[in-house]
Amino acid sequence: MPEYPNEVVTKALVRLVPVPGLDKPAAVITLDNGFDYKKPNSFGPGGLASLDEAITKATEADPAFIALTGKPYIFCVGADITGMPFITQREQAKALGELGHRVFARLKDSTIPTFAFINGAALGGGLEVALHCHYRTVSGGAAALGLPEVAIGLVPGWGGSQLLPNLIGVPGAAQVILQNPLTQKVLKPKQAAEMGVADALFEPADFLESSLAWAAGVVKGEVTVTRPEVDRDMWDGVLFFAKQQLDEKLHGAVPSANKALELLGLAKEASFADGTAAETEILADLIMGDEARASLYAFDLVQRRAKRPVGVPDKELARKVTKVGVVGAGLMASQLALLFARRLQVPVVLTDLDQARVDKGVAYVHGQIDKLVGKRRMDEGTAAKLRGLVSGSVDKSVFADADFVIEAVFENLELKKQIWAEIEKIVTPEAVLATNTSSLSVSAMAADLEHPERVVGFHFFNPVAVLPLLEIIKGERTDDATLSTAFAVGKELRKSCVLVKDAPAFVVNRLLTRFTSEVFSAIDAGTPLDVVNTAMDPLGLPMRPIALLQLVGPAVAHHVGETLHGAFPDRFVDSPNLRRIAEAGIPLMVDDEINPEVVKLLEVGSAPSTAEEVRRNALDALAQEIRLMLDEGVVAEAQDIDLCMVLGAGWPFHLGGVTPYLDRSGTSERVTGKRFLPQGVANVPA
Repeated sequence: MPEYPNEVVTKALVRLVPVPGLDKPAAVITLDNGFDYKKPNSFGPGGLASLDEAITKATEADPAFIALTGKPYIFCVGADITGMPFITQREQAKALGELGHRVFARLKDSTIPTFAFINGAALGGGLEVALHCHYRTVSGGAAALGLPEVAIGLVPGWGGSQLLPNLIGVPGAAQVILQNPLTQKVLKPKQAAEMGVADALFEPADFLESSLAWAAGVVKGEVTVTRPEVDRDMWDGVLFFAKQQLDEKLHGAVPSANKALELLGLAKEASFADGTAAETEILADLIMGDEARASLYAFDLVQRRAKRPVGVPDKELARKVTKVGVVGAGLMASQLALLFARRLQVPVVLTDLDQARVDKGVAYVHGQIDKLVGKRRMDEGTAAKLRGLVSGSVDKSVFADADFVIEAVFENLELKKQIWAEIEKIVTPEAVLATNTSSLSVSAMAADLEHPERVVGFHFFNPVAVLPLLEIIKGERTDDATLSTAFAVGKELRKSCVLVKDAPAFVVNRLLTRFTSEVFSAIDAGTPLDVVNTAMDPLGLPMRPIALLQLVGPAVAHHVGETLHGAFPDRFVDSPNLRRIAEAGIPLMVDDEINPEVVKLLEVGSAPSTAEEVRRNALDALAQEIRLMLDEGVVAEAQDIDLCMVLGAGWPFHLGGVTPYLDRSGTSERVTGKRFLPQGVANVPA
């Protein structure tokens, strides 16, 4: 068994609780690591040992039933993955799997009725221990339920792959174990109850009391729990379809997904003992593999580095924001207005050239609020407040008392300079002026202003409500108070902020454009579009190049490409074919296939590349560009580039980020002469 030197042990605390109507008390086991909800319960070797002892103690008390619950807001979020780096041998990984199986099975095999009272977040091993209990209740206030292991290169390894499909059927299990992790989704309490993951749903205010009373009813025979019979006739068909979907989306690049599918297939006929034994073997293999280690590196970036951005000035310098101005009322500007109103809860006012545009922007915001109410994601009282906070005007004087003004207009430097020159005369000298530019120089934008120190880049990614990354760009003269305010606002917006130097296209767009530049160089040289489009399949990227280009928009991609070609003409190609596609304005994809009309537009050479050559050239280009960006000080460290690409470009967790993949594949050393990360980080080989 591996030792976790820094394990924060989640203790399992037993208390006997009298329950009205029962002669015996209930034994309630509460999982609690001694911290608040910000440090969730998890299971390492010490936590599993504590639960084992608690089950023994509860059983010896001969209670009416045993109930497992968690500390406020948290049930348990699964295995303690901070200890994974200490697992250095396969036998250690196997021993951890076997320990979890043995302890959890005591709840499943208990002759005393066992209940899980899921009072808060229950993920991974946390949901698995609940599945071992005979019955489950869930609080309507539980933040999330799920089995997200596939997303970090693992599989449910403590019984989830065998218990869940035999509880709710294989379609629902495939959704929870495969589809949700790969699309970064979780179950909400109501959905979990509707699917049959939980037997009863109770309000959070009196959740424990309601759960105890319900459990007493079950024990006395007054409450009957009925579960639909699992349809086994459709089992193989569902998994066949799931395999097709995986192959189409991931192209075999995510071993954990295929292994999870294998375990779901085994759950149809195998005994529980055989199924869990297979889980243990597969989990041990995956824990020792590159994908899991890389995924854990990416997970750590998202969970830790994103919450503690590097290089941020003292937060005490941040100014209070009581009103926000938005220049522009188009789609991006309207999305920003909604986000600021929802998160900051302050007045937000949009301006544009004419009343019709302003009215359209405000109407969009109000419409999105109405949709949230319709989906029951917002109550009418909150909606009414937000509608009142968002307004519009054609007169920029409404910005006079705004503390924070952001522009989201067309990417033209002179236009943006003109806007800021006009607004500077209206706002106070302390008001922060933020630009949502995707590629233009923040310093150049502020150069002619009386107070250039209060201009900062605030680069969001589309769709604004979904993508969590916010690149915050420090201009040459941006002062610490402005920068501190920008990061404070970004945090309030619930975005993951990364400090970026004012360099052309910043991080994500610079790397994606270099990637696109290589792709179109291959197309211009004569490589067939379908060969280029499938060349990256072995990486398992979320989108193929042409689909990504369609999402970004050829016109936007070409504009950013022109900016970077102007800055670095030796590395960024101004592709004539990309220009033609952008000017044509026709869709790149039709019914998920490359549009034949696009193919007709291309003028190509006679030196085609193979798919392997396209992939190698693209990865070489990324390695070169990242090394140059680090040398230029665009970000503090390689980890910041990885964080940007994971959160802003969807770079998959199983690759761990761009730089560890380039290190593992040998690309970094071959192209730049050295690695990006130290040995041992993200399983980079020595």
